[in-house]
Amino acid sequence: MKNAQRVFCAVVAVAFLLPGYLVFAGGKKDTAPTSAPAAETPKTSVPIKGTIRLSTTTSTQDSGLLDYILPVFTAETGWKVDVISVGTGAALKMGEDGEADVLLVHAKAQEETFVAAGHGLKRFDVMYNDFIVVGPSAPLAHNGDVNGTFKAIADRNLPFVSRGDKSGTHTMELNLWKAAGVDPAKLGKYTSAGQGMGATLQMASELLAYTLADRATWLKQKGSALTIVCEKGSELLNFYGVIAVNPAKNSQINAQGAQDFINWIRSPATQTLIGGYGVAEFGGSLFTPNVQVNQ
Repeated sequence: MKNAQRVFCAVVAVAFLLPGYLVFAGGKKDTAPTSAPAAETPKTSVPIKGTIRLSTTTSTQDSGLLDYILPVFTAETGWKVDVISVGTGAALKMGEDGEADVLLVHAKAQEETFVAAGHGLKRFDVMYNDFIVVGPSAPLAHNGDVNGTFKAIADRNLPFVSRGDKSGTHTMELNLWKAAGVDPAKLGKYTSAGQGMGATLQMASELLAYTLADRATWLKQKGSALTIVCEKGSELLNFYGVIAVNPAKNSQINAQGAQDFINWIRSPATQTLIGGYGVAEFGGSLFTPNVQVNQ
């Protein structure tokens, strides 16, 4: 009996040391990578006055940015944040249905359509990073030609994993296939994951396939079997916008909290905070502040 107990304790101890997993009754659950510690919060905090619902992309969550900045927001404004991390398409749908107060997403054309339809009040620029194509280091060599890279994947019938979730990343991917003159539905080794960025990268790594990723999430997922194949083309810039959901949707919309969040994330102090995220860990910022003064 004592030997069995020792074995059980050893298994539990090893399980807790494995990165990316939580142990619970019935099995294991895959989780996002460990986030960086939160930014230093103010020494004095204002009283909590309520909660806002932030519907945002999996990239802002998986990159660790929200864990870094939101404690500062709560301390400075008194608003706690209920984060709903989904693809941009799903985030916009939540806004349309009045199930969120404010959106932080990255598919500008869809965001502008959302506002034009009256679902949101106004779109504001916040920050940007860039997309990269990652995959096996062979047969494709590192390059800066995303159009040629997508054509080569199609011409050589190389495996490709798509997020397939109507997210901003998925939208960008489809635009890149279109620019390359390729219908991905006709590719023999094209897999639609239907999941977030972290899970898609994991699947691509397991299949030794290529995929499109945002650089911030990729850097947090380091250790996979993949490498950067294509990067730094102007077509790969990835812009994030913030939008307050139209409070006319329903009486549950926290209009004041949403506006406070927009004012806060676009403030010079928060833009500096965003620009500093990742510098200590990766030697460079994962997001570039992008507030436009004329907005």
